[in-house]
Amino acid sequence: MYNSRIIGLGHYVPENVVTNDDLSKVMDTNDAWIQERTGIKERRHVVKGDGDTTTTMGVKAAKIAIERAGIDKDDIDFIVFATLSPDYYFPGPGVLVQRDLGIKTVGALDVRNQCSGFVYAVSIADQYIKTGMYKNVLVIGSELHSHGLDMTTRGRSVSVIFGDGAGAAVLTREEDTTKGILSTHLHSEGQHAEELSLIAPGMGNRWVTDIMEDSDPNDESYFPYMNGQFVFKNAVVRFSEVIVEGLEKNKLNATDIDLLVPHQANLRISQFIQKKFQLTDDQVFNNIMNYGNTTAASIPIALTEAWEAGKVKSGDLVVLAAFGSGFTWGSVIIRW
Repeated sequence: MYNSRIIGLGHYVPENVVTNDDLSKVMDTNDAWIQERTGIKERRHVVKGDGDTTTTMGVKAAKIAIERAGIDKDDIDFIVFATLSPDYYFPGPGVLVQRDLGIKTVGALDVRNQCSGFVYAVSIADQYIKTGMYKNVLVIGSELHSHGLDMTTRGRSVSVIFGDGAGAAVLTREEDTTKGILSTHLHSEGQHAEELSLIAPGMGNRWVTDIMEDSDPNDESYFPYMNGQFVFKNAVVRFSEVIVEGLEKNKLNATDIDLLVPHQANLRISQFIQKKFQLTDDQVFNNIMNYGNTTAASIPIALTEAWEAGKVKSGDLVVLAAFGSGFTWGSVIIRW
């Protein structure tokens, strides 16, 4: 058995910055209201027609990660792509990345675990590498939210939160089992699936022909729904549980954490977890104030920025943790 180790990180965000004041011009909201509830100051949105899609943003992040890994694209043995906003209903973006990067005909897997998507994707890559099946796995988290948001007062409670962007990591085989990914921990609780969801254009209740026949301009099932307070209450509990689970699995304590990189869902959640585990500001990396919630892309973007800032060093204990729609949640414990 091997461990897996992250050897390359990259991220990409659109150039277009959308501030809270910008949003106040199209909906009844304001900067103070948004910052107080979420900690977000601005986010990035693609500009229609500029060529940015979930796949192309993922490709841009992947190119950086592969270059930093010091390997050739044809050294990639497998692709795992996490997103809730694929370019097409099908096929998923994994195969589009394989095509656009010009990688040989390796397998490509799509992960639909929303905010926990990157954690799930890393866990999958880790298992493939641990068993010796693959040596180098490219993991991408990418989201294009802006085209699917209700940018009116009706949708403000959700739409002010989300941004666009992508992050990527290259994982490789590590023979020293004291280094790299020590363990991953995944959970789900589907009884709360509808508390954070986007119902249309799913086939569960209505076929496409039904949707076309209804042609209802007030149909809100095409926009994300979130029971905000309920999600928040569950998030702080599950974040804590899954971090403790990972630490206990490896006989570690919260005092051993050098850096916690939480999914950037809400700054208030991150601050709650930071206080609970008695971590300093230097031990928790947050960038939601700059990018909003980029769902499956949030952890790889944050981890990349933390690494670029010198906050991730050899020997550090790094913890990744996420909670989101599904409900799904998970953690990754890494000895860098």
